[in-house]
Amino acid sequence: MSATLPVITLYSRNDCHLCDVAKGRIRSAGRRVPFRLEIVDIDSDPELVARYNDRVPVVHVNGEEVFTYRVNETALVRKLKSLSNTSRRKYGWG
Repeated sequence: MSATLPVITLYSRNDCHLCDVAKGRIRSAGRRVPFRLEIVDIDSDPELVARYNDRVPVVHVNGEEVFTYRVNETALVRKLKSLSNTSRRKYGWG
């Protein structure tokens, strides 16, 4: 049985410097901890624009909002590792 990778969802928009920085930090974290990344352009959906507008980037991990504006790479890695450890214990691997 394989563990399910955590899903990071980055709510972003084009021409957003903070969004570019967030993508870089998320990708850097991916060199240490595996995950699946979904990037959502909020401008493609009026509901997302209404929800996030000037708050981007917004980062969710497995549906939980964990960062707004800036991504702390160390905290992100810690969060992902904790999810990995929880999955390992759940399936008796650790």
